[in-house]
This record gives sequence, structure tokens and C-alpha cells, in this order.
Amino acid sequence: MLVNLKEILAIAEEKKCAVGAFNTPNLECLLAVIDAAQKLDSPVIISHAELHESISPLEKIGPVMVQAAEKAGVPVCVQLDHGETLEYIERSLEIGFTGIMYDGSLLPYEENLVNTKKAVAMAKNYNAGVEAELGAMPSREGGEASSGPVYTDPAQAVEFCRETGIDALAPSFGTAHGIYKAKPMLDLERVRIISEKTGLPLVMHGGSGVSEEDYRRAIRAGIRKINYYTYMSNAGTRAVQELLAKEDVTFFHDLAFAAQKAMQADAEKAMTVFMCPKE
Repeated sequence: MLVNLKEILAIAEEKKCAVGAFNTPNLECLLAVIDAAQKLDSPVIISHAELHESISPLEKIGPVMVQAAEKAGVPVCVQLDHGETLEYIERSLEIGFTGIMYDGSLLPYEENLVNTKKAVAMAKNYNAGVEAELGAMPSREGGEASSGPVYTDPAQAVEFCRETGIDALAPSFGTAHGIYKAKPMLDLERVRIISEKTGLPLVMHGGSGVSEEDYRRAIRAGIRKINYYTYMSNAGTRAVQELLAKEDVTFFHDLAFAAQKAMQADAEKAMTVFMCPKE
């Protein structure tokens, strides 16, 4: 069933756990995530990142995502991930997305604040929830390097959340997008303080590759949404490589299905850690 971002985060808050948010730039990713969520009876967020526009146009994949969410037997939020322009955000809302993430983290604070307010006002017209980012991670969405981490200041986070009226905040606390070359050092005390002071659900970006214990510690500190894609996608790649190494594959759909099932298994593992056992 299709729900908005605020509704799905309320489920996570009630259970004191986190809901997984998975990018689904093609049908195999989408089916893998929805099937995993239904198998585990877990709420889930399916996301489309603006950076995937060149390989998966919003106007093509967006309606498919919304329809899949409507037909699912579990609560599903359809979210725009890392929307960098208000125009792109509005396009996603018109398609039926129920959550948007405005990413103004690389802008000066005041500009991020003003644009986030505009995004919140826009989303209200569609009954959609809004996530925003404050601080900057040491790599951007897609894995490319940036100048280094800029950790979120708790006092500034309180002001930002109060002024913008957002529904969830993605703070910078030591995670990074892409493949980790070393164990991430997470500032979970910073997460706890921001959670306490803002009273909002917090979001972990760069969630792939974090240890199970660190996931659980982050959830205890106030993380209610975990973005997870790189390692799931990589599981699909490995499955294709292994199948090609074993046999002469004629049909592409056999490769696509192998990738789908491997991604589903990886998503199931992640969801099992993120969500509380079914009562």
C-alpha cells in the first residue's frame, strides 16, 4: 500500500527500529526490494535518485514505482532521493511520489534553508513528506569524492528543523556513499544529541557496508531510515559474473533474473537487521 514518508517513519519510531530505503533505478531492483519487503512483512521505501536520470528517466521509472507501491501488501513510500533542484522535485510529486529528499547540503546554509522551505511548501500540496540534509558527507551520491566530511552541528540542526518544518533530517556523522575502503567511524553521540534536540526521525545516508552492530547502535541513537543501495546492487553484479563464469548464457533475461534474486537476498539481510521481528 502506498504511504507517505511521515507515515512510514512513524511505524519505525513506534517500533524503535529503522526502515530501509533502497534505490530502484530499474525493474529488477524494484522487484527485488518489493519481494523482499513482502516476504519479511516489512515496510519499505523505494527511491529514485536524480543522478540516475540519464539511465532511468523519472517519467519512465516513476509511474512504475508508484504502481508497485500501490499494489504491494506492505506499506511502501515512494521517495525522490537527493533531489537537487525544485523543478525536479515537483516533477516527482506530480507523478505521485509520497516523499522527497531535498539535497542542498553543498549550498551555503542560508540558501539550503530557503530552498528547503520551498520544498516543504511544495510537498504539502501533495501530502508528501520531506527529508533534508545538513552537513556534507566525504563522498557524494554515486560514490564520487568530495572535499571531506562536514559534520552536522546539533545547534544548527535544531534551528534548521524548526525553520523549515521538515519531517526527517539526514545529518552527517561519518558515513559515506559508495564502497567503504576502511571501517567507517561513526559519531553516534552526535546522532543521539541531534535526535534528542530536534525530536525528528534521523536518516543514515551511505548505509551500505556498515556493520550490523553499528546499524543497531545507530538505530538506538535515533536513526529511523537507512539508505542502502551500493552493496545490494553489487550483489546483483556478482551474481551475473558468477553465472557467466559457469555457463554460456544466451538470454539476457536469465542474467537479469539472477541479479534480481541476488539483490533480493541482500535486501532481505539488510531489512532483517533494520526492522524489529514481526510481533
